[in-house]
Parts: sequence; C-alpha cells; structure tokens
Amino acid sequence: MFYYGVDYYPEHWPEERWNLDASLMESAGINVARLAEFAWVKMEPEEGHYDFSWLDRAIEVLGKHRIKVVLGTPTASPPMWLVKKYPQILPVDRDGHIMGPGGRRHYCYNSPEYRKLTRKIVTAMAEHYKDNPDVIGWQIDNELGCHESNRCYCDNCLIAFREWLKKKYGTLENLNNSWGTIFWSQTYTSWDEIIIPRRTVGSHNPSLLLDFLRFVSDSTIDYQNLQIGILRRTCPDKFITHNLMGLFGGLDYYKLAETLDFISWDNYPKFRGDVNPAGIALSHDVMRGVNSGKPFWVMEEQSGAAGWEIFGPHPLPGEIRLWAYQGIAHGADAIVYFRWRTCRFGTEEYWHGVLDHDGVPRRRYEEVKKMGEELKNLTDLVGSRYKAEAAIIYSYDIRWAFDIQPNNPSFNYMEQIQRYYAGLFNQHVPVDIVNPLSNLSRYKLVIAPSLYLMTPQIRENLERYVREGGTLVVTPRSGVKDWNNVVTDKTLPGELADLLGVEIEEYYSIPGDERYQIKGIGPEKYSCKAICELISPKSAEVIAQYEDGPFAGKPAATINRFGNGEAIYIGADVDIQYIESLLFWLITRCRIDIIVMGPKEVEVTVREGEDGVFIFLLNHSDKAEAVKLSFPGSIEEIMLEPGDVKIIKR
Repeated sequence: MFYYGVDYYPEHWPEERWNLDASLMESAGINVARLAEFAWVKMEPEEGHYDFSWLDRAIEVLGKHRIKVVLGTPTASPPMWLVKKYPQILPVDRDGHIMGPGGRRHYCYNSPEYRKLTRKIVTAMAEHYKDNPDVIGWQIDNELGCHESNRCYCDNCLIAFREWLKKKYGTLENLNNSWGTIFWSQTYTSWDEIIIPRRTVGSHNPSLLLDFLRFVSDSTIDYQNLQIGILRRTCPDKFITHNLMGLFGGLDYYKLAETLDFISWDNYPKFRGDVNPAGIALSHDVMRGVNSGKPFWVMEEQSGAAGWEIFGPHPLPGEIRLWAYQGIAHGADAIVYFRWRTCRFGTEEYWHGVLDHDGVPRRRYEEVKKMGEELKNLTDLVGSRYKAEAAIIYSYDIRWAFDIQPNNPSFNYMEQIQRYYAGLFNQHVPVDIVNPLSNLSRYKLVIAPSLYLMTPQIRENLERYVREGGTLVVTPRSGVKDWNNVVTDKTLPGELADLLGVEIEEYYSIPGDERYQIKGIGPEKYSCKAICELISPKSAEVIAQYEDGPFAGKPAATINRFGNGEAIYIGADVDIQYIESLLFWLITRCRIDIIVMGPKEVEVTVREGEDGVFIFLLNHSDKAEAVKLSFPGSIEEIMLEPGDVKIIKR
C-alpha cells in the first residue's frame, strides 16, 4: 500500500472542524496522518496526569474516513510545567549559558531527569495505543538535533563524555597517545581533567573536537533508542521511524537508522528560495543511503510557502506533483504533506500547509487531490528498489573533521559531494550514497570525495573494489589523517598511495577567489580553486595538468591500473565543467547503461521490483523537452511538458 498523507494538528482547531478536515482529506486520497509530535502538554497537562481522550476522538474521526495514524512521541517540545519543575533539563551552550524555554528542543539528551520523564510519557502513550488498529506506527521525537540542539555543554554532558571516552579508549595513556595531548601540555593524568569543548582561548585539540561531535551523535542516538526500546516491548506490531533532515550534518544518520524500521525525512525544496533539482535528488539519495537502500517515507513534504519570520515562495502550479514524484522516483513509499492547514498562531504562522489559515480548499488542495488520484495506479511499485550503477561515498566523520579544520575557507566537503553528484545527475546517471565500508561490488563507478580520514579497513575495502574491476575516483586532501583526526606520518596520500599510484610532493591553499587553469585529455581548459596538489606519479598515468599557478605544467589528475580496475586521483578542487567532462569519459569507459538521451533538465531514475522495472522521467524545465529512451532493439521518443512526469513500466 502506498501511503499518502498529511501532518495534522487537531489540538490547534475546534473539535467541530475535525470531521470536515477528515472528509476533505479522504476526498483528496489521504490515507495516513501524523499526529501529536508537539502535543505533550495536551496529553500530560500536569505531571503524572494523562489525558488521551481528545486524541482518541481525533483518531476515531480520522478512522471513520479510512485514514490511519502515525503517532509522534512529543519529546521535542517539553511543556512549561516540566521546565519550571525541572530546570536542570535545559541545555547549555558553548559559552556556558543556559538555553531557556520559549521555542522547542530545549532539553539535554543526557539529563537523567529528562530521560526519566521521557520514559513516562512514551510508556503511557504506548500502553494506551498498543491495541488501537488505526495507529500503524510511531515517529520518535521530531528532527533530532535540529538547531544544533544536541550540542549541549552542561555538566551532565561532561560526565557522559568522560564515560564515553573511557569506553572508547580504555586507558588515559591510550587517549593521550591517540589525541597527541603532549601538544600545549594538554596531557591528562586523571579522567576528571578531561574537558568538554566550551569556548576557550584559541582553538581546542582537533581530536577532542571530533570525538565530542561523535559523542554528541551517539548521545542523541542513545536517547532515540531509549524510546525505541519502550515501543518495541509494548507495541511490537507497529513500525518505528524518525523524520531526518536530508543533508543535515549534526548526526551520524547511518548509525541513527540502524534501530529504525525505516527512515523518514522532511523535504522542503523551496525553503531557501530557488529549487535545485539535483540538490533535492541528492538529499533523497542520502536518505535512502542511510536507510541501507530500502524504501523510505517523506514525512514532511512542502505544500506551501515555508518560513518563520520570513517566508519563501509558494509551490508553483505543478510543483507539488513534481516534488512528490521526485521523492517516489528516488525510493519513497509514502508522501506526507506538511501541514494540513496553516496554523493561525505560534512560531510557524507562515509555514503554509495544504490549506491556508482560513481552511478553504484552493489550488494547492486540488493539486494534492489530483496527485492522490494518480497514486491509485502506482501500488505495484511499493517495495521496489532504486537501481544505480554509480555511487558516491559520504562520511559524517569526514564531514565533521572538515568542519573543524576546513583547510581553506573556500574548500567545502559537502560542496564537493554536490558537484560530483550533479555531474552524474546532469548525465542521467542514477546514484547511490554509501558509507566508506559499504559493499561496493555492485557499482561500476564509485566516487570518493576527499577521504580526509583513513583507516586500514577503508583502504582494504577500496582496494578490494578496484582490484575486482571497479573504477574509483578520489579527490584532494585524501589519506591525510587517521580516524582520531591526527595527521599521518606517511607521504600523502598515505594509506591510499599504492591504490592511486601517486605521491603528493606538496599541497597548496589557493588564496581568495583565485582560480588556476587545468587541461584534461582534450583541448578544453577548466579551473580549480581552494586546493591544488603537486602530484608525483609512481605507477599512475597523467590525465590532466596545471596550466598556471605554482604547479604549472605538473600533473593535476592521474589514472592508475590496480588489479582488474582503475583508480583516478584528482589533485585539485575542480569546477563542474571538468567534473562533467571526466565523468562523461568514465561513464563510457565503465559501460554504465544510459537509457535516456536528452537535456539535463530531465531527471531520470529507475526502480526495480517483483512487478517490473519503473523508469521515471521528470522535467524540471519550464519548457517542453524531448528525450529518447534507448532499449535493446528500439529507440522511443517521448515529449514531456513543462514540469511533467512520466513513468514507463517494463
């Protein structure tokens, strides 16, 4: 069953309105609603006194209209009575200031009091709804870590951080050696000397900072798992998910997803203004990647203008449909719109929903309704898997290490991932996002941007992949550090030297907005910024060289035969034009199947399942576009109107 839904807040509206809302939902094809994730005070108006009667009635009304419910645990927004009685649950910022109530997410994940109160409300909800047939699943909390709320510097977190370090390192000697604490006389002689990285004079040890970010992530996941444990024991027949935030970097989503049945995520294509189709596609693919390639839910899909103090543009006619299909094309088995009706009060007054403040159905409702009709014909793709022959390696640890030490103000790990992803997206190559230790054997091409942190296990995984016939692309600042964020004593690229067949004699930080030219295999010239490296080929062959700058005439990129495969090293932060040129060459060289010929504005994805192969064509252009589909023995031409979507089943 394909779930098509809305995020509904019955506590915001008169009860006499509920039936009309449910009727309008049913008419639009809505079959699921998320409820209660911010309604703690309504369910527990005072400590230990629970009132679910209003929620029971809301679920009953929805049930009469054949709408199932996903309940959110309400822990993202502790009520005011709780804060007044337990002020010690409030988080502390890096300056040592207590973060007060008034918004949301105002709690510390390591607060014993808050964890106890969490157990109570989640247990009460689970016991009350465990046998309710209209409740099909649970969402844990809401957007864990949003606003960097999981980076707390209180004394509870200090104690927990020390315990986390004890488990990881075992002894102080091991920790001191791993962090290099001899620098600036920071050697620890007892565990209670270890600090939490509040603001200091100068900069903290980068190894401490990286471990702190790992601890923050693990603390958040542990808090999630506290709730999951209660729900698993009490409601074993109901699914458990959490709504992630796409390219958010404050949590290791690979780890967070491990204990969920599947992940959900919140998609707002116009939240920051203009829509970037490749960027939204990347977000979908990252979310599917942390979900081990399984289908996922979009738990919050933009249905109107989004914003708090300032709001952005509404979806244009057709965009609600296009965005929903883009999610489905990338592996979503559910689309849930945020929100049903735009709230008249509170911080999100201007975060628009399917209905406006007055509750009158208009264009956006009609588009949602039209989409609901179309989805009735797509039940056979539920459970099918996204198919990709190319992958990009993405690591939260590496991202954090670059956050701590960017190397150059213009050098950005995520921008690299986005650029290489766009290079494939623009050439109609579907992509999986994977972690550095994933099984890579099913991919013809793997791109590994800036493998800044390296372990023997990662090196072995990459060598195995290439040795067995894979093609690997690695970009600058790779193999620089070990997993503790300490620079290697080997000649760069460190652990990767044999695989890449090169040594790095020197690396250079390009100042300001300067650009240096590089020349590839053809006559065209391209540019690089931020970082360039002087490559000394050992067993590798040169495929690009610098035209100017400090390394003029020297290699900028190489290719190395390793076993049955090839490893390419790009020694500079190159522009999208060079990336597209290189990838065009590699797509042919790797024999990646390109089934669509057409403009880059037409997105192409493939899902495969027991009921067949589904080819999605999405026209992100504001004009009609023609594409050619190439199948064995035939070529089919298809015309797509502006913003149109077509699904070809084979």
